[in-house]
Amino acid sequence: MNGSINIVFDLDGTLIDSAPDIQAVASEILGRLGKQGLSLEETRQFVGEGSAVFVSRMMAARAIEETPARHAAVYSDFLALYERSVDKAVFYPGVLATLAVLKTAGHRLGLCTNKPERPARAVIRHMGMGPIFDAVVAGGMIDSRKPAPDMLLKTIHDLGGGPTLYVGDSEIDAETAKRAHIPFALYTRGYHKTPCESIPHNWLFGDFSALPDIVSERLRQAQARG
Repeated sequence: MNGSINIVFDLDGTLIDSAPDIQAVASEILGRLGKQGLSLEETRQFVGEGSAVFVSRMMAARAIEETPARHAAVYSDFLALYERSVDKAVFYPGVLATLAVLKTAGHRLGLCTNKPERPARAVIRHMGMGPIFDAVVAGGMIDSRKPAPDMLLKTIHDLGGGPTLYVGDSEIDAETAKRAHIPFALYTRGYHKTPCESIPHNWLFGDFSALPDIVSERLRQAQARG
């Protein structure tokens, strides 16, 4: 085995705080419907399981009756705005420097996100992340979403297979890693809804400068197993 592994990252709440962009989109849509916008806290609580689920939660929070046709119309309007809303997202501290360290060390980096593909690729372009990732699997690219393991397993396949570390911020990510049988590092500053200690994880970190050491430990584990 060589000295590298696959490192697959979640996006929202793990690498970037995109909640302000999502809040702005949701609030504009709700305003069109005569409803109060979402707070940042509500926005962070509603993300994680894809945009369709987010829209359902947004509608329920403002007592908007959700028929299939109504949801489809609101969801369509939401996506139309979401694809262009990238200006407020910011990297969490230390993300870019750490990604550069891992890339330079020869690790294969992947992105696995429930964010729909077009908004995901838009924010990747906007934030200059395109050259960083060797594989990207986003919402709608396959007929499954996290916490089902398929998206993560496809990302690993696209990276060429082999030992992998999954890095995410939420209960959804933890469950995805569990179902895929992939070791999981939990970032504590993201969008989780329960205390981090209660979320299954192999490693816990709140500063991206700690991630290279976690990767080294994961690599040693893989090498020990041959």
